[in-house]
Amino acid sequence: MTAELSGKVALITGASRGIGYGIAEALLARGDRVCITGRGEDALKEAVETLGSDRVIYVAGKAHDEAHQAAAVERTMEAFGRVDFLINNAGTNPVFGPMAELDLNVARKVFETNVVSALGFAQQTWKAWQKDNGGAIVNIASVAGVSASPFIGAYGMSKAAMVNLTFQLAHEFAPTVRVNSIAPAVVKTKFAQALYEGREAEAAAAYPMARLGVPEDIGGAAAFLTSEQSDWITGQTLVVDGGMSLNAGVA
Repeated sequence: MTAELSGKVALITGASRGIGYGIAEALLARGDRVCITGRGEDALKEAVETLGSDRVIYVAGKAHDEAHQAAAVERTMEAFGRVDFLINNAGTNPVFGPMAELDLNVARKVFETNVVSALGFAQQTWKAWQKDNGGAIVNIASVAGVSASPFIGAYGMSKAAMVNLTFQLAHEFAPTVRVNSIAPAVVKTKFAQALYEGREAEAAAAYPMARLGVPEDIGGAAAFLTSEQSDWITGQTLVVDGGMSLNAGVA
């Protein structure tokens, strides 16, 4: 990376690959310093080596673990002295099937990882830096959270909760911190592979833009929502779906 340092620092959860990694690339490209988190230490080490270890650190752990949340924020503050931006990207979707047969313990796990952990990280960054110094939070939601999402209902419910969490935090943290969310459609990542593997052309045919998303698409949106260009935007959900929602109601 050769970008001039921006002086800003971001903490990005679930960023060893996929959307989180794409966001890290975008923020590094504009000169930010970054801490990435994830469960797998080896994957995080590899990501840091690729992104550039001079401006990137990592903290391994489970997103829903409060001790990990505190450690990630503490390590970021120790390394960089600030944490301007929080990107809540960590998530899970371990079940595929009808809601009528959903194991309630699985539903609890999904909410713990996808929603409660995001609140925990937001509390930590607020106390450590943002309350007194400002910043921005971006929650990665999903189009599954703003419409029916057959066979991934628990995931959809959790992402709807992420949208509402965005409302709550945006209202409470204003005017110091802006809080917005991004609702992607299918993005080509390992996480979403089951939704398009072996049938990508068929899946892409549902999108007016004639392709599935890539992590860079979400990275660009996150860079905008953490920039001065979005200083008057808070409490909003930016749908990034290649135009798929335009097809709603079309026979």
